[in-house]
Amino acid sequence: MVKWEMSDRQQRKRGRVAPFNPDPRWPGGYFQVLDELGVEEARRPFYAHWVRQFFKSHQGVKPRRELGRREIEAYLQALGADPAVAGWQAAQARDALEFYYEQFRGIALKPAGNSRGGPVRGAKPAASVNRDVREEASSMSNASGRAGRTPGQRLLETPSAIPRPPRRKSVPQVDWAGLEKTARSALRTEHYAMKTEKAYLHWIRRFVDYHHGKRPSHMGAAEINQFLSHLAVNEQVAASTQNQALNGIVFLYRKVVGKEPGDFSDFPRARRPKRLPIVLSRREVEALLSRMDGVEGLVARLIYGTGMRVSEALRLRVQDLAFDRNEITVRAGKGDKDRRAPFPASLKSELYQHLDGRRHQYEEDRNKGMHEVELPGALARKYRNAPYEWKWQFVFAADAYSVDPRSRARRRHHLHQVRIQRAVKRAAAEAGLTARVTPHILRHCFATHLLEAGQDIRTVQELLGHADVSTTMIYTHVLNKGPLGVVSPLDTL
Repeated sequence: MVKWEMSDRQQRKRGRVAPFNPDPRWPGGYFQVLDELGVEEARRPFYAHWVRQFFKSHQGVKPRRELGRREIEAYLQALGADPAVAGWQAAQARDALEFYYEQFRGIALKPAGNSRGGPVRGAKPAASVNRDVREEASSMSNASGRAGRTPGQRLLETPSAIPRPPRRKSVPQVDWAGLEKTARSALRTEHYAMKTEKAYLHWIRRFVDYHHGKRPSHMGAAEINQFLSHLAVNEQVAASTQNQALNGIVFLYRKVVGKEPGDFSDFPRARRPKRLPIVLSRREVEALLSRMDGVEGLVARLIYGTGMRVSEALRLRVQDLAFDRNEITVRAGKGDKDRRAPFPASLKSELYQHLDGRRHQYEEDRNKGMHEVELPGALARKYRNAPYEWKWQFVFAADAYSVDPRSRARRRHHLHQVRIQRAVKRAAAEAGLTARVTPHILRHCFATHLLEAGQDIRTVQELLGHADVSTTMIYTHVLNKGPLGVVSPLDTL
């Protein structure tokens, strides 16, 4: 069982006051003090979080230099009364504030208790807090053991109860319609993808709503820190989700508001787990693809045969297919990079047949005057006839017309990803596959099966479009043979 009492080094420092610090560096200097006290690096952002919350709860009430033991005990009493705050969190908050004043700032605090020497009403004594901490660690020891973590690690990774900022009537409210219009214009000026535009607007709205509609120009690093901490601690979002919210908020301040948000780097970060890709065997892939027909089956076979992402396959233009050179050009992939993929010889005749039907559809649209296609960037202005030419048409076009959300033009776009996803899911169920199968898994299978066949990993890296070979190395963990293959000792008996 993990002991939750302070370390010997922290016990020796308890009661001793460091020399006064006239030039405190926050949060770097505070983190250095925590390091000297033996606080684990992963816990230091949570200590800084409690200090921030303490000062925020007294914002506009008293200057920070006038805050002391009475305010600390009252703050800890409020934490103890909150059912969502565990005992170990209250103990951590106490340590964080006492270390801030006595060890970081060099400001002596009165002994724990009120001005009359007695304990604050409703506040938990230190022994009670320590007992709550030990009971909390004991109650979670079994569950954390099953997860392969120590109790302390599990509690650290899943803390809770970041209090939401109070609503203040005097705070100027944001004009969301105006803010959304300005943010959308800035996103399109920077040529962000449509998905990124929707995601950033979503996080900007959530950030503003979390602070009760307060204008972003009246907020800064403290509010950003609190929102990101709320996502990691209360909502327990994935690391990629928190990073997306961070990028959206930073874009808001730098490109829309027009100011630097300040230093908020000490927020608790969501834990980034290591995940292995789901990979099907060759026989399972064959069973899956044999149950898919039509254009959905063609797209699925193309993804498995080339390693493309589903979005890359659906965005293919007619001119990207080079039948004679046996290659397919993938335009504007992840990171806005182009690359080449192998052209599966077994798909040539099927693609020829599909393009014949697609050309007939194009001619019908041309007779209606509806054969214009969307072009990336400013190509439509540079090449005015290009949107109407056959070579720029989508290979996998939609069955009906749709309205472009940006230009509001009505035209034929490419197939929607959901159509391919549903077809793959339906085929996996018919094949009796127990794994969670999505179109992206076919990309995993492409890489893994190439490595199993002895293909060089750097070649696979280029085919997948990975910037770093370490990203491609993840597929070596699921190989059953090769230099990283391991034979079970049971099979050697």
